[in-house]
Parts: sequence; C-alpha cells; structure tokens
Amino acid sequence: MLLKRRNDINLNMNWTKNSNTRAIIAMLVATIALSSMTVFVKIIGPNYHPIQITFLRAVIVLVILAPFILRSGIAKVVHTQKPILHIFRALAGAASNILYFYCYQRMSIADVTVIGQAVPIFVCILATLFLGEKVGWRRWSAISLGFSGVVLVINPSGDIQTESLVALLATLLFASTFLFMRVLGKTESPTTVVFYYMAISVLVTGLAQPFVWKSLSYDFLWLMLGVGVSAAIGQMLMSYSLKNAEASIITPFKYSGILWAIIFDLVIWNLSPIFSTLLGGFIITLSGIYIFQRETKKKSK
Repeated sequence: MLLKRRNDINLNMNWTKNSNTRAIIAMLVATIALSSMTVFVKIIGPNYHPIQITFLRAVIVLVILAPFILRSGIAKVVHTQKPILHIFRALAGAASNILYFYCYQRMSIADVTVIGQAVPIFVCILATLFLGEKVGWRRWSAISLGFSGVVLVINPSGDIQTESLVALLATLLFASTFLFMRVLGKTESPTTVVFYYMAISVLVTGLAQPFVWKSLSYDFLWLMLGVGVSAAIGQMLMSYSLKNAEASIITPFKYSGILWAIIFDLVIWNLSPIFSTLLGGFIITLSGIYIFQRETKKKSK
C-alpha cells in the first residue's frame, strides 16, 4: 500500500513537471510568434493605416479560430453573462493594437517591446485604483523601480519622442484589458472572450475602413496573413500555457520577447539597441517578475 502511494506521488510529480515544461515551451513559442507579428507589421510600414491592419488581423484570427468555435458550439460560445465588459475589453484591446502598430511602424521593435513589458506595473496600479486591491510597500517599490526603467527607455537623452508616449498609452490600454479579464475569467470561457474580442474589433475598426482603406497589394496580403497567423498562434499557445501552469512559473519566459525583438532589429534592420534601452529593459523585467511573484504569493495565502 505504501509502495503504491509512493508510486502515485511520483507519477503526480512527473505529470506536474511535464505539464510545466510543456507550458514553458508553449510560452516561449508564443513569444516568438508574437514577436514575428511585430516584424510583419514593421515591414508593412506606415503606408498602410494601423486601423486597417488591426481590422484585417482580427478578420484573419476569427477565420482561424472558426473551427474551434464550431467545435465548442456557437450557442455556447456566444452566451455571456457580461456583454458590457466584453465591449470595454474589446475596445481597449483594439485601441492598444492600433497604437502599438503605429509605433512598430515608426520605432525599433526593441524599444516598443521594452515599453510594452511595463504591463504588470500598470496592472498593479489600475487594480489598486479600480478594483480596490491593496498593494504593500514592496510592490510599490517595484512599481517605482519599473517606472524608472520606463523613463530610461522613453527619455534617454532628454528628448521624449511622441511615438514613445504613444507606446506608453498603448501599454496602459493593454494593461486595462487584464483587469477586464480578471472579472470575465470568473464566468466566461477563453473561447468566448477571444470571440467577442475579435468580433467587436472587426465591427469597430470596420466602421473606419471607408476613411483609411487602401488597396491591397500582393506583397501586403502575404505580410498581413503573417500578422494574422502569428497572432492566432501566439494567442492560442499563450492561453494553453496559462491554463497548464501557474503564472509565476511561466511569466519570466514571456520577457524573452525583448531578446527576440533585439535579434530581429539587428538581423533585419541592422539596428543595435542603445544602452539605456537595455538597462531600462532589465529594470522593467526585474520589476515585472517581482510584482508577479508577490501577487502569486499573496493569492496563495
């Protein structure tokens, strides 16, 4: 009996270990996919409006997700208890995508990516303001440290670029979607959340197409397909990763996006990050990981 119990414990430990390994690999591949999406957006360049890119991206992701939606059952997917929250989450997500795409078209991928890693900092502040969450002095210290890293990135020489402020606003909007997700996740399935996010994004950005639409070239179609496919792969793998392992285990690997951004900038555009970007990215990463660890520890109590 004792031997059987030991074997059961060993099997559970091995399963947990394998599950964590698969989740980490999924997060790493998801990060590569989402980093690749930014490359496609930058290659497209400012000739196409970011609202048009956001619209087409949402359409492509919806098409890719259609088989999963049909398998789950349309009635089950569209059923929701919180339609208003879905609208706000989708509007914030679509707006952040538009602003991020605007920045990727005009800035180095590494600079935008580093600023975007400040999401945990903004989430912590927004949760305090709107959800009434209590933040201790340790997390406030990490937030302050993280903001010093952001300042290093957006203001390395005393000159603040407009694009850097736009990237900061995009990060704030993206962080707000996490607050909506905390509430939606209690009653809504991931498929339902993604469906409403993409469907509302298509509707809202679709309204602007008569004013921003530009004829699609053959090259643009292939690049846009790359944007949509890489976004869908990244979203699905990230959802798998978050479902199969604790956030505290996989979150540090999300910051590998900074490394990929630097590599893509260097290999494709021969752009090397300046010291302030590297130092700021390091500080933001440390701050973000610490905030996640503290939140996880707090929830476990």
